[in-house]
Amino acid sequence: MPPIRKKDPLKSTQIEGKIQLAISDLKNGRISNIREATRIYDIPRTTLRDRLKGIEYKGEKRTNHHKLTQSEEDSLVKWVLDLDRRGLFPRHSLVREMVNYLLQQHGKSQVGKNWVTNLIKRRPEIDSKFARKYNYERAKCEDPKIIQEHFDRVRAAISEYGILPEDIYNFDETGFAMGLCASAKVITGSDRYAQPKLLQPGNREWVTAIEATNSTGWALPSYIIFKAKKNVRLDDWRVNISDNGWTTDQIGLEWLKTHFIPNINDRTMGKYRMLILDGHGSHLTPEFDRTCTENNIIPICMPPHSSHLLQPLDVGCFAVLKRYYGQVVEQRMRLGFNHIDKMDFLTAFPQARTVAYKAQSIQNSFAATGLVPFNPDRVLQYLNIQLKTPTPPPSRSSNTASSCLQTPQNIRQFVRQSTTINKRINKRTGSLNQNEEINQAVIRLSKAYEILANDALLVRKENRDLRAAHEKEKQKRKRSNKQISIEQGITREEAQALVQGQVEASHAVTTTLAEPELPASQAVVRRQFRCSGCNVMGHRINQCPSRTSS
Repeated sequence: MPPIRKKDPLKSTQIEGKIQLAISDLKNGRISNIREATRIYDIPRTTLRDRLKGIEYKGEKRTNHHKLTQSEEDSLVKWVLDLDRRGLFPRHSLVREMVNYLLQQHGKSQVGKNWVTNLIKRRPEIDSKFARKYNYERAKCEDPKIIQEHFDRVRAAISEYGILPEDIYNFDETGFAMGLCASAKVITGSDRYAQPKLLQPGNREWVTAIEATNSTGWALPSYIIFKAKKNVRLDDWRVNISDNGWTTDQIGLEWLKTHFIPNINDRTMGKYRMLILDGHGSHLTPEFDRTCTENNIIPICMPPHSSHLLQPLDVGCFAVLKRYYGQVVEQRMRLGFNHIDKMDFLTAFPQARTVAYKAQSIQNSFAATGLVPFNPDRVLQYLNIQLKTPTPPPSRSSNTASSCLQTPQNIRQFVRQSTTINKRINKRTGSLNQNEEINQAVIRLSKAYEILANDALLVRKENRDLRAAHEKEKQKRKRSNKQISIEQGITREEAQALVQGQVEASHAVTTTLAEPELPASQAVVRRQFRCSGCNVMGHRINQCPSRTSS
C-alpha cells in the first residue's frame, strides 16, 4: 500500500523543515539532546527520532505502486529532454514503447495508456503540448552561429559605410492567388455538423507584389506583376507583366532602377543606404549588384530559409496584408461579384495595403528582426532547436572534499569518486561524519551505475530501431528497378512475387509490337476462303463454275 499523506501538505512541509534544522543543530553540537531540540523547534519527539534513525519523510518518499524505479524514471526523462533539444519531440506512444522495453528487461508487465500522462503530472520538467510542422531545411538554418554571422555582416557594413538607421530598407516579393479568400472563423447555426464552406470566386491567376519598407515606418509604392500581354500604369504604382505572373531577373533589375532608386533619393539622410534582401535569384545578378554599387546602396543578403526570422516584411507585414486582402475579396463576394479580374485586384489591394503598412507595424517589424534598433538578441533568444546531440560539457575539477557530494554523470567522475572512497576507507578513520560521507558516496555510486545502465538500455533500443530502419532502406535500394510490362492484370500475390524475384524469368509475360514467332515444327497455314458463287472452299473467282457458265 502507498503511504498515506497528511491532509494539510503545507503544515506537514513546515514541520519537516523544522525537523531538518533540528537534525542539523544536533549534528553540529549546537543542541545537546533530542528533548531540547523538540522544545526549541516545537516538533514531535517521535518524528525527530525516526528521522535520526533514517526513516524518510512520506512527502518525499516514492510510493510503492510505481513500475519504474527512480533511476529508470530519471533516465527516461533525460532521454525525452535530449530528444526535445534535438527537435525530435517523442509522442506518447514512443515514450510508452520505451517504458515497456525497460520493463521487459525485468520481466514486468506493460504500462497502461494513461501512464505517460501520469508521468507528466508528477515530473515538472516535462510537459505535453501540440507540435506544429516545421521544415527541416529551415530548422538547419536556425543555427545561432549562422544567424550571428548575418548580424556581424550588418554591423560591419554599418560601421564601415557609416549607414544611419533611417537609411535601412527591406524589400521582398509576395504572391497572391487573385480570387481566393482567406480561411476565417465564422458564426453558423448550432445544428450545422460539418465545417461551413466559404464561397469564393476561385480565380487562381497569380499576381506578385514587390514591396519595400523603411525602418522609420514608411513603405514605397507597390510594384505589381501580372500575367498579361500589355503594360499599364496606375498613379504612383508601377504595374509590370511576365509570362506567369512571377518576378524575373529583368523585372528585379527594372524595379531597382526605375522604382526603388527614384523613390528613395529624396529621403536619404546619409551617403549610403542599406538594402536587406533574401537570396532570390533575381537579386543576385551582376547587373543588380553593379547598379547598387553605382548608387551607394549596400545590399545585405540573408542566409537561406531565414526570412521568417530576419526579414521585416515577412515578420510583420505580409501576413496582415494577405489576411485583409482575403477579407476584401470575401466582401465583394457577398455583394454578388463572383469573379475577380485585374482591375478588381487593383481596387481591393490598396485597401488591404493601407491596413498592413502602418508606420508602427513597420517599425515593430524592424525591431523584431533585430535591425533597428540593432539588437541581435531579439532573434537569437528564439533559436532553441539543435538537430544534433549536444556535446556534453567537460567535467569541472573538484577537490577531494566535494568529490563525493554529487552523483557521477560520466566515467571520469565515476572513477574519481571511486578513488576518493578507496582512499578514505584505507585511512580507517572512525569519525562518524566521515563514515556517513562514505556511506552516502557508495549510495551515489550505485545510483550512478543504475542510471548508466538505464541510459545504455535506452540507447540500445534506439540503436536497434535505427539499425532496423537502415537495413530496410538497404533492402529497398537493392531491389531491381527493372519494369515488368504485362498484357493482362495480375493479382497482388503475383505482383509481390515478381518484385521479390521469386518468379523465374521464363514466367514473366512481356509485350511487344511485333507478332509472336511460332515454333519451327509448325508451318504457317493460310486461311481458306469460301467462294460466294458456289459456296465451295478454295475456289478463285475466275475458276468458279457458276461464274464461268454465266
